[in-house]
Amino acid sequence: MLRPKHPTMPQPTGLVTPQTSTTITPATPAPPPTPNAPASTRPVVELTPGTAIALVGGGTAVVLVVGAVLVSMLLAVAVTGVSVAVCAVVLRSLLASTTKRR
Repeated sequence: MLRPKHPTMPQPTGLVTPQTSTTITPATPAPPPTPNAPASTRPVVELTPGTAIALVGGGTAVVLVVGAVLVSMLLAVAVTGVSVAVCAVVLRSLLASTTKRR
């Protein structure tokens, strides 16, 4: 039903030059290739004591910064909740006092 149509190669038009034969003269033989060690596909990572200390220090700094951000967000939510609760208590007492005075 759906068959691909392959393009046909057009025939050359115009003048076609005949191929000339070339002769190969033997020269000095090429030296045999030396076997090379297979290249490693994994990158090599060398950890010196200085880089290990830097990695530990950087990881500690990241943990402290992320912890401080999370604690400050939790504190902001807690303060917001307390302030909403205080506003609710104040509004309740104001509304209750106005209904008692009538």
